[in-house]
Amino acid sequence: MIPISRPDIGPAEEEAVLEVLRSGMLAMGKRTAAFEEAWAAYCGVRHAILMTNGTVALEAILHALGIGPGDEVITVSFSFNATVSAILRVGATPVLVDIRADDFCIDPALVEAAITPRTKAILPVHLYGLMADMDPLAAIAARHGLRIVEDAAQAHGATYGGKRAGRFGAAMFSLYATKNLMTGEGGFATTDDDEVADRLRLFRNHGMRVRYHHEALGTNFKPTDLAAALGLAQLGRLDERTEQRRRNAAFLTEHLGADYLVPTEPAGRGHVWHQYVMRFPGERQQVIDGLAERGIGTLIYYPVPIHRQAYLQAYLPGAADLPLPVTDRLSDEVLAVPVHPRLSQEDLEAIVAAIRAVATPGAGR
Repeated sequence: MIPISRPDIGPAEEEAVLEVLRSGMLAMGKRTAAFEEAWAAYCGVRHAILMTNGTVALEAILHALGIGPGDEVITVSFSFNATVSAILRVGATPVLVDIRADDFCIDPALVEAAITPRTKAILPVHLYGLMADMDPLAAIAARHGLRIVEDAAQAHGATYGGKRAGRFGAAMFSLYATKNLMTGEGGFATTDDDEVADRLRLFRNHGMRVRYHHEALGTNFKPTDLAAALGLAQLGRLDERTEQRRRNAAFLTEHLGADYLVPTEPAGRGHVWHQYVMRFPGERQQVIDGLAERGIGTLIYYPVPIHRQAYLQAYLPGAADLPLPVTDRLSDEVLAVPVHPRLSQEDLEAIVAAIRAVATPGAGR
């Protein structure tokens, strides 16, 4: 079986973790500080705050920005649930707008009409490794005095106009085991705002700067040095792995793009190919079954959009009836095929051959 993803762990990661175990300093310490400094420098921002996972990092960002009950945050339904659950967890209201079919990301043309006096932030999701169309979003935010919060969970090193993800506002990056940069579980909050960074660090650590002196209400989102050591070792090879993902994606596009609905990389945006997501209108299950029979792993990101999730109806009555036609259509069509950096040339050729054997050329084009 060629899996849809595979954690890439080598001797450098193993030795880094062993060094922490031998040191006796397992909790948030020197490795955490070093990883934070390295990630901030990589993204080109002033602050990176490491936390236990990406979901709590996003929640902490919203909290640090003062977003809460009575406030609205404009975002999308075509994402992992954490995008919306973090908004709900701080007591704010998600306002869901549709996406564009060409990039799977928030449609800036729909954002301005969704703004009300209660709107405090726009939360674009950089999906599958491609950044949202940030220039129009930044212009809208500036006109209305809104914050931008980037859900960059899948966009480690992705660029827009030469700027890496995290440069357009406070941002969250996930470090889950399948991400391009991973620590097993973990997440970063990044920001250029010194005050926001200070609030994030306090919130992460029970509201303490000095041990047992609690100056703010906080919680425990602290990481371990084990995770930080693993992440530092991973970061040293991130660019190399990203380039391999790009080569793999280019091969798939070259050999499938003439006949199938393959993902694209818009001009001015640097895709990091967390996932290679194709579209198979009207035949997705047939393709899934056929690829599985041929030993090719696949996954649907995401089969049920957030506005149709059962729990959300209690928070947003009528959410399932929201007019999000592109979201609903793509949720029925998308399918990720392997693109991760551990694929061999034989694997890539097998993926192409299998898709050509089970999918109808020209379907949906």
